[in-house]
Amino acid sequence: MTPKGDQVTHYWLVQRMAKSLGCDPAGAMALGRLDAEGWATMVERCRGCDKTDACCRWLRSGELEELPRDRAMPGCRNAMIFAGL
Repeated sequence: MTPKGDQVTHYWLVQRMAKSLGCDPAGAMALGRLDAEGWATMVERCRGCDKTDACCRWLRSGELEELPRDRAMPGCRNAMIFAGL
Protein backbone atom coordinates (compact mmCIF):
# COMPACT_ATOMS: atom_id res chain seq x y z
CA MET A 1 0.00 0.00 0.00
CA THR A 2 1.34 3.41 -1.00
CA PRO A 3 1.44 5.97 1.81
CA LYS A 4 -0.79 9.01 1.39
CA GLY A 5 0.70 12.37 0.51
CA ASP A 6 1.04 15.34 2.83
CA GLN A 7 -2.32 16.88 3.81
CA VAL A 8 -1.22 20.48 3.36
CA THR A 9 0.36 19.84 -0.03
CA HIS A 10 -2.76 18.13 -1.33
CA TYR A 11 -5.09 20.72 0.19
CA TRP A 12 -3.30 23.32 -1.93
CA LEU A 13 -3.26 21.07 -5.01
CA VAL A 14 -7.04 20.75 -4.78
CA GLN A 15 -7.32 24.53 -4.30
CA ARG A 16 -5.08 25.19 -7.31
CA MET A 17 -6.96 22.67 -9.46
CA ALA A 18 -10.26 24.32 -8.54
CA LYS A 19 -8.87 27.73 -9.44
CA SER A 20 -7.45 26.47 -12.74
CA LEU A 21 -10.92 25.18 -13.64
CA GLY A 22 -12.70 28.35 -12.60
CA CYS A 23 -14.38 26.54 -9.67
CA ASP A 24 -15.23 28.34 -6.45
CA PRO A 25 -15.32 25.83 -3.58
CA ALA A 26 -16.27 28.50 -1.02
CA GLY A 27 -19.13 29.63 -3.26
CA ALA A 28 -20.22 26.02 -3.77
CA MET A 29 -20.28 25.59 0.01
CA ALA A 30 -22.34 28.76 0.44
CA LEU A 31 -24.86 27.38 -2.09
CA GLY A 32 -24.97 23.98 -0.40
CA ARG A 33 -23.41 22.21 -3.39
CA LEU A 34 -20.34 21.20 -1.39
CA ASP A 35 -19.96 20.63 2.33
CA ALA A 36 -16.93 20.35 4.61
CA GLU A 37 -17.07 16.56 4.47
CA GLY A 38 -17.12 16.64 0.66
CA TRP A 39 -14.15 18.99 0.61
CA ALA A 40 -12.22 16.79 3.05
CA THR A 41 -13.01 13.77 0.88
CA MET A 42 -11.60 15.57 -2.17
CA VAL A 43 -8.36 16.32 -0.32
CA GLU A 44 -8.13 12.71 0.93
CA ARG A 45 -8.75 11.38 -2.58
CA CYS A 46 -5.98 13.66 -3.87
CA ARG A 47 -3.62 12.46 -1.13
CA GLY A 48 -3.97 8.92 -2.47
CA CYS A 49 -2.94 9.89 -6.01
CA ASP A 50 0.47 8.86 -7.34
CA LYS A 51 0.54 11.59 -10.02
CA THR A 52 1.46 14.52 -7.76
CA ASP A 53 4.50 15.59 -9.81
CA ALA A 54 2.55 15.46 -13.08
CA CYS A 55 -0.30 17.38 -11.46
CA CYS A 56 2.10 20.11 -10.28
CA ARG A 57 3.53 20.44 -13.80
CA TRP A 58 0.03 20.53 -15.34
CA LEU A 59 -1.08 23.21 -12.87
CA ARG A 60 2.09 25.27 -13.42
CA SER A 61 1.60 25.24 -17.17
CA GLY A 62 -1.98 26.49 -16.77
CA GLU A 63 -0.94 29.18 -14.30
CA LEU A 64 1.60 30.46 -16.80
CA GLU A 65 -1.13 30.71 -19.45
CA GLU A 66 -3.53 32.32 -16.93
CA LEU A 67 -6.50 30.75 -18.71
CA PRO A 68 -9.15 28.62 -17.06
CA ARG A 69 -9.17 25.07 -18.31
CA ASP A 70 -12.26 23.20 -19.37
CA ARG A 71 -11.44 20.00 -17.45
CA ALA A 72 -9.12 18.63 -14.78
CA MET A 73 -5.81 17.00 -15.51
CA PRO A 74 -6.28 13.59 -17.13
CA GLY A 75 -6.42 11.01 -14.37
CA CYS A 76 -7.46 13.49 -11.65
CA ARG A 77 -9.35 11.58 -8.98
CA ASN A 78 -11.60 14.59 -8.37
CA ALA A 79 -12.37 15.37 -12.01
CA MET A 80 -16.06 14.42 -11.73
CA ILE A 81 -16.50 16.54 -8.59
CA PHE A 82 -14.87 19.57 -10.23
CA ALA A 83 -17.06 19.10 -13.29
CA GLY A 84 -20.13 19.28 -11.04
CA LEU A 85 -19.02 22.46 -9.32
